[in-house]
Amino acid sequence: MKISYNWLKQYIDINSDFEINALSKLLTDCGLEVEGLERVQSVKGGLEGVIIGKVITKESHPNSDHLSITTVDIGQKEPLNIVCGASNVEAGQMVPVAVIGATLYDGDNPFKIKRSKLRGVVSEGMICAEDELGLGNSHDGIMVLDPSAIPGTPAKDYFNLEEDYIIEIGLTPNRSDAISHIGVARDLCAVLNNLENKKKTYKLLIPSVDNFSVDNNENKIDVEIENSNDCPRYSGITISGIKVEESPDWLKKRLESIDIRPVNNIVDITNFVMFETGQPLHSFDTDKIKGNKIIVKKLPKDTPFITLDNIERKLSENDLMICNPEEGMCIAGVFGGIDSGISETTKNIFIESACFDPKTVRKTSKLHSLKTDASFRFERGTDPNITIYALKRAALLIKEICGGNISSDIVDVYPKHIDNKIVNVYYKNIDRLIGKFIDRKTIKNILLSLEIKILNETDEGLKLSVPTYRVDVTREADIIEEVLRIYGYNNIEIPSNVNSTLTYSEKPDKEKINNIISDFLTNNGFYEIMNNSLTKSEYLDKINYYKSENSVKILNPLSKDLNILRQTLLFGGLESIIRNINRKIFNLKFYEFGKSYQLLPENISKENVLSKYSEVKHLSIFITGQKNTNSWKNPEEQLDFYYLKATVNNILKRLGINYKIQEISTEIFSEGLSYSYKKKTITEFGQVSKKILKIFGIKQPVFYADINWDVILENLKFQKTNYKEVSKFPEVRRDLALLIDKKIKFADIKNLAFETEKNILKSVSLFDIYEGDKIDSDKKSYAVNFILQGKNKTLTDKIIDKTMNKFIKVFETKLNARIR
Repeated sequence: MKISYNWLKQYIDINSDFEINALSKLLTDCGLEVEGLERVQSVKGGLEGVIIGKVITKESHPNSDHLSITTVDIGQKEPLNIVCGASNVEAGQMVPVAVIGATLYDGDNPFKIKRSKLRGVVSEGMICAEDELGLGNSHDGIMVLDPSAIPGTPAKDYFNLEEDYIIEIGLTPNRSDAISHIGVARDLCAVLNNLENKKKTYKLLIPSVDNFSVDNNENKIDVEIENSNDCPRYSGITISGIKVEESPDWLKKRLESIDIRPVNNIVDITNFVMFETGQPLHSFDTDKIKGNKIIVKKLPKDTPFITLDNIERKLSENDLMICNPEEGMCIAGVFGGIDSGISETTKNIFIESACFDPKTVRKTSKLHSLKTDASFRFERGTDPNITIYALKRAALLIKEICGGNISSDIVDVYPKHIDNKIVNVYYKNIDRLIGKFIDRKTIKNILLSLEIKILNETDEGLKLSVPTYRVDVTREADIIEEVLRIYGYNNIEIPSNVNSTLTYSEKPDKEKINNIISDFLTNNGFYEIMNNSLTKSEYLDKINYYKSENSVKILNPLSKDLNILRQTLLFGGLESIIRNINRKIFNLKFYEFGKSYQLLPENISKENVLSKYSEVKHLSIFITGQKNTNSWKNPEEQLDFYYLKATVNNILKRLGINYKIQEISTEIFSEGLSYSYKKKTITEFGQVSKKILKIFGIKQPVFYADINWDVILENLKFQKTNYKEVSKFPEVRRDLALLIDKKIKFADIKNLAFETEKNILKSVSLFDIYEGDKIDSDKKSYAVNFILQGKNKTLTDKIIDKTMNKFIKVFETKLNARIR
């Protein structure tokens, strides 16, 4: 929100009492955070270095037909010699002079006045035309001023240039009372009057409307409210015989200073009053109000309505409208209609000043994507008891600027009067919440300066009447907050002794572990996805793996596509994949942290109704398409099961998780593996079955891993990190080619090897597989690599050979293997 400092000074007499930066700090300290401060000048450069001068002499330039040599008195000891090219310069004239060092602007381009020679004659400045000063567009000659001007007067003083500061305030949504210049002035007045070293007592200067009077009753408009909950109050008045034209300069400057574009005098006055008081106003062309009646009501769904921006919008049945007996004229509190607005031919107007329900305005504004200055204020709540004042203020300004007569009494429909809120506050609670004893007189002065009335006082506390414009002050705690922000947060001393308690931090740090794995996957080219926890039950009708009776159903679902909580992250991931494939993105690597939900009827407990629900956190990983883009250097390579397996293994290795491996084949996976630890499944992963992919319309292979994150975190609680010194002795590699039955897995070989030798065996890996016509059909050949390394010494051939013989013997005995 932008506040003009010069405009603000109309409502509080601060003048030069405070430097602008000090004033900004006071505003920030009382809760109106100043986010920006900009100096604004009505003329670019502020005419710095431009002085009023008097032309003493004028002579023709000896080397030019169009230049003149002048001497100009600018109030100094010696006059200036200035070469001037204007044809209208004459001795005795009062003129604006830009002296050496002054900066003038040609549009946005600055140029500096320097001492120079023109055709051999020294020039010590420049006599200026009005366009050169930014005071007009004329360049017919120099600017000749009134003879009464005094030489040496700064031009900015002569032309009464206005310098302003624009204060950018970051207003919190609850402070609707401060969305105006008067609102900010009220808070500032309260702060200044409660400073310890205040210079004087400051008063809030609200413009008087005592001169308001009705001229006649020739143009009355009746008002009816059908939805009083959505419109608690509606006030209005007619003014006849006005003239719509350009606004006066002072009004345009006020609006332009806060970036509001002037339109015409009527619209500008309603905007001015809104930014002054915080009360939005709307003006109608009275001659376009059919039936001379306004009805505040809602219209049927999908009723077409053309707004001021010439866009036709379909209304919702919840949109509050300002109507005449035949049609809608304005979306209440949001935007006007094109058929009832003010035009150059408008002679008679009806001014609306109303109070609308914030929720209704907010919903309508969001539905139609219309954000206006009026809706911004109504959404936060306006004062129902300011409508008449704002109406009178606008009417007096219109009469003054636009002419015309007030041609009706004020019509004021106020079905249920909204009174001030009564709040009791106790001194002991003020002291307790603030943490400091504040003098009771100071507390009362603060409350009174905020226009909060004291109805009754006892030794224990106060009974207060809170004005209706403070929509956010409803409780004792709110009153205490008001006292504290005016008293000053910085005035609360930090206690010398701070007592604190130590809290146990749960290990492992769940967020830290999450971030470690997220960073790992992201660094390896995966994208994190976030899907809705709600999904559709239709999936469970097609997939038997997940039971419908275990679904947590939504009582009032938004749609059939969001009627149950997900039992798995699989469906959301596949939806994300097909969405990307449909947009020609075929190479995908996704991961998602999320929860799955199940209903477990067997766990129902009378003591704990939540016991029948299961909520488990998972990490899901999806890969599909190519591993890398095809190029001359890198041939096309598809993402496959082994890429997914390596990713899962690296995650578990990074976390130090041990596991046992088991092959699986389910309705979800056409082939895959399951890792478990202490009989708890850590992860299942593999290739998603074609049946599942067909349901989602996916035609390319997809590989999916489901990691039970809660089991991972549970294991990490007992996981210990052990340090092992890096061996300084060399590694030894030995290979064996084993002819074994097809049913034997590499894991059997690896586990058997580590059972046989635990001290010097470092790793076992498979580097070749052979199946073919050179061996029996029920056999396969594995080429296995063994890495051996001593901890305390270099391994000798004798030790190595002995170890390898042990391996050969145990493989022959337990696996029926043959060495090739």
